[in-house]
Formats: sequence, structure tokens, C-alpha cells
Amino acid sequence: MRFVSTRGASPALPFGAALGAGLAPDGGLYVPERLPRFSADDLAALPDAPLADTLAALLRPLLGDDPLARRLDALCAEAASFDIPLVPLRSPGDHLLELFHGPTAAFKDLAARFLAASLSALRAADAPVQTVLVATSGDTGAAVGAAFHGREGFRVLILYPDGKVSPAQAHSLGAFGGNVRALRVAGSFDDCQRLAKQALGDAALRAEVPLLTANSISLGRLLPQMGYYAMHALRFQRRHGRPLGFIVPSGNLGNAVAALIARAMGLPIGDVVLATNANPTLAEFFDGAPYRGRDAIPTLANAMDVGAPSNVERLFWLAGGSEAAARGLIRVQRIDDARIRATVAAAEARHGVAPCPHTACGLAALEDLRAAGDARDWAVAATAHASKFLDVVGPLLSNAPAVPAAFAALLARPAQAEAMAVDGEALGATLRAGWGH
Repeated sequence: MRFVSTRGASPALPFGAALGAGLAPDGGLYVPERLPRFSADDLAALPDAPLADTLAALLRPLLGDDPLARRLDALCAEAASFDIPLVPLRSPGDHLLELFHGPTAAFKDLAARFLAASLSALRAADAPVQTVLVATSGDTGAAVGAAFHGREGFRVLILYPDGKVSPAQAHSLGAFGGNVRALRVAGSFDDCQRLAKQALGDAALRAEVPLLTANSISLGRLLPQMGYYAMHALRFQRRHGRPLGFIVPSGNLGNAVAALIARAMGLPIGDVVLATNANPTLAEFFDGAPYRGRDAIPTLANAMDVGAPSNVERLFWLAGGSEAAARGLIRVQRIDDARIRATVAAAEARHGVAPCPHTACGLAALEDLRAAGDARDWAVAATAHASKFLDVVGPLLSNAPAVPAAFAALLARPAQAEAMAVDGEALGATLRAGWGH
């Protein structure tokens, strides 16, 4: 299996090489040259396996004879070392897919750990130190920092929008030290993402500084996210004889695209609904307007404050390049801040859970589906633990949620982040400087 750019002007690469490249030379995102498809017999042969085994079964045909394929079972076991349960809510047919049980209490942990383990396996012993450059709207940076912290041969530079992440997120981003460094950028997440893409596309800079990406533009971040959707959809189909649909809080679109890829590979995933915040890019596109990226606006669901989602390119690839076909793959529910507050405040009584603001977008979308008469089975992807957003949810809940132990340990560490303007030259100078090794 080889991987090609969404823009069609870069050479096809095997999985490991595409993983190391991150962004294709033409500026596109890597996607499989073709998608393997599991037949009904293939699915029937899959055991009711743990997440690591399901993930390995999904990835094996994509890796083909890539050198990483020999280590795939171990890589998946290292990534999926924590539980991702599907929890029933109070109303029949309503479920919560709890993606926040990893070390930084966010859904990004699984894929970040797979990426780190894979890149470590690919690294030659005498290779120069590689710099992982990551832009974050709140959760990605901490997951990547945790996954690479202390790994020999790697250093991490995190870019995050100053003042536009929660206090707990900001502290966690600067709390690693060692080979992980954080920059608080005087701009939006989209500014951080543009800076990262600019650096990754700078051939002269990359000749001096070996660069990797850990954003969802990376295959190593995108593809492992298929695992939890596939596992629970398959289990649900076997137990109940009908598909399970997923409502995915979405900003940069990677988590939702992973569910769509798994469905395109034959997994019994029902409809997929995007729950976005007040940022209008995706909602307007799915309402029929031409796609138009723009600057993000700040909301209570800050990790979804994205105005130009990178994975739109992969969505169009899945749809054969057709905007009309892309609109047929998923639906979008747009949830504003007032609705987020109302959903959080009512969630304990209505659903029996205390959601983060992003998960609240998903719950609000579920409530809208039920109000419209949709009686199908749905699972809301709970993308982060509510304790990461106590500044938002604390005043709205009768009981503040306890901080998970692993994340509490991170918050107990001292933290430091350096200020930076939206300045590509300044970022280049920082990347050329040494730290951590």
C-alpha cells in the first residue's frame, strides 16, 4: 500500500515514509492510494477483541509490507493501553463514547501515542534529533508532549494561541520541560496552524532541522482514531443487529474523518454527525455554500475554534473530489455558546454525566436529533474530561468533576511557556536553536 497527496502532485510513498514526511511536498495531506474493504466474511472473522487488536486488524492492510507492519501489534498495544468504554446514558439509544481516559484526559492520547511509538520504531540509532512541530487548540499539544516526553532522539515544539485555551490546558502544555517546549502565540489556532505548515513546507529550514508533524495532518494521528469507532460499531452490530451512529464534536475534522474512513472500509458505522461550535466554516459549507476558510472566532469549546480545518482536504478525497458528494457523507449541527452553557447545566439531570464544553456540543446535537423524531442509536464522542475546563463548566455543575490522576500529576508540575508573535522567521530561529538534548 502506498500513500498519495490530496493535491496529486507529490510522489506516492509507503506508510512509514509518509508518516515521517507529515505534509506532502505539494502542501497536500497523505491519504491511501486506495482503501481496502472488509467484506461481511472478513468482519465476521474478526473476534470481539480489545481495542489494540481491532486497531491492528484495521491498519494491517493499510501498512502492507511496510517495515512497521512487523511491529504493528506492539505499536497498537502501546498506544491503546487504556480503556475507551461505550457508556449508556439515561435515555434508550443514547450512549457516550468516553475518549478521555488517557494520560492527558483527551481523545488525542491514543493517536499521539501510536505516532510516537511508530516514529521511534522508524528512527535509526545514529539519526539526528528530529523536531516534532505541533499546533494545538488546546488538547493536541499536551497529548503529543506526553507521548514524546523523554523519548530519545526527539524534541517537541508546541504552538498554542495565547489566552484562547483553558487555564488547565495552558498549564499542561508548559509542564513537561526537558525535550518539550511550549510557545504561546499572539494569535488564533489557525495562525498557529499556518505557522506550522509554513515551517513544514520550508525546504531550506527542513534541510537544517529535521521536522515532523503531530497534528491531524499526520497519518499517524489520523488513522489510529478509526479503532474505537470500528470496535464499538462492530460490537454494537453484533449485539443488537443494527448500526450505531456517531456524533463527533469537530474542529479540525480529523476525528470525524477517521470514522468516515473506517465506514468506507466496510465497518458497520451508521450516520456520522459533526457537532461544531459557533465557528461557521463547516456548517455553512454543509448548508450548501462554497467551502471558505476564515479566521476562527473564540468560543467556550475552544479546542474546536478552527476556521480553516485541514482535514477538509481528506473529506473531499473521500468524496471523490466532489463538494456535493462530500455533503452527503455527514451532517452538521452548529451549537453556540448559550446552548453549550444550557446543555452543561442540564446534563447531570438529563443524561447523568458532567460534560466538557466540546462534549456538550455533541449532547446538544443528540438532543436536536431526538427532538426531530430520530429514534436511532447514537453515541456522542466525549472528547475530553470536564475537569480540563472547570473555568467554564464549574459554575454550571452542582458537583465539580474530579481531575483524573494522570492529568492531576501533570498539573502539579511547574509550567513555563514563552511568548511569540505570529512570525515565521521567529519560529524558524526557535527551531534552529537547540533544547532538550
